[in-house]
Amino acid sequence: MNAFTNGSPTSLLARDPSSDAHPAGPSDPARGRRWKRLAVGLAIGAPLVLGGCNFYPTYGASRGVTTQGQDTFKLYSGMMTTGIIIGGFVGILILYTVLRYRRRSDDMPKQFHESIPIEILYTAIPVFVVAVLFLFTVLTENNVDATVPNNARITTTGAPVLEVKITAFQWGWRFDYPNNNVSVSGEVTDGPGGLGPQMVLPVGETVQILLVSNDVIHGFYVRDFNFSRYALPGVQNRFDLNIIKPGLFPGQCTQICGLYHSEMLFTVKGVTPSDFATWTTSEIAAGHTLQRYPVPAANTPPPYTHVTPSNALAAPSAKKGSL
Repeated sequence: MNAFTNGSPTSLLARDPSSDAHPAGPSDPARGRRWKRLAVGLAIGAPLVLGGCNFYPTYGASRGVTTQGQDTFKLYSGMMTTGIIIGGFVGILILYTVLRYRRRSDDMPKQFHESIPIEILYTAIPVFVVAVLFLFTVLTENNVDATVPNNARITTTGAPVLEVKITAFQWGWRFDYPNNNVSVSGEVTDGPGGLGPQMVLPVGETVQILLVSNDVIHGFYVRDFNFSRYALPGVQNRFDLNIIKPGLFPGQCTQICGLYHSEMLFTVKGVTPSDFATWTTSEIAAGHTLQRYPVPAANTPPPYTHVTPSNALAAPSAKKGSL
């Protein structure tokens, strides 16, 4: 009481700034900046670390052996990387908020009703991200679906165009080369290596595919092409493929089409143009020509083929069309 009446400052206890409930030490702003730099660095660096030194991490996908497949792969990889960056950034912000603003006392924290800049920011950024992804999706789809004109013989690059007509049927594939007078057909696990019939294509040339179905809906899918397309009865699907390297690429039907759907396999073999010319010559010599079949234009499966049951549960005499 005397301290207030006699005005003696020495009678008051010295005020210790460290005794405040919420100290404002000079290190707090620096600590906040360090957290922000760490959050941004981790959010950006995480996908790069996951991808190693490659600009396009695979994330388990095929890089594609066609120009169209590579475009699809780049879109997939870019979307995955974008998702990891955004998800990582949001997760780090949540962790930063939990640690930085965890409860330190029973005092009521500062209350505020709105923040216009923040609201604009978290609305504009998602819209921008979706718009960019949509743009790249449209561009990729246009590249994948682009085809040379029907009956074209030479592309704008000067490379020849190979036309192949693919007919899907229960339960096999038929590959007709109308300009080469070659036709290859097989059912289920017939063919090289027991992997179904084989479609041979030249590397470095434009291949235009006409995909049709002879009976029900089938799915033409080659994983290494990053490509799938339906074979629909009464519909002609046309698309181009440009294989960039030789190899053997397995394919399969991806639409449930009956009893032997799981065995409706095929392979695509990429060879050099000279090897392709040699192959067509050997196929013609072996009698594998369009004239081998009664009505090749009708896409009728070869009359001598049949379906062989793949397990003991199936009847030994089961034939195609017996369901």
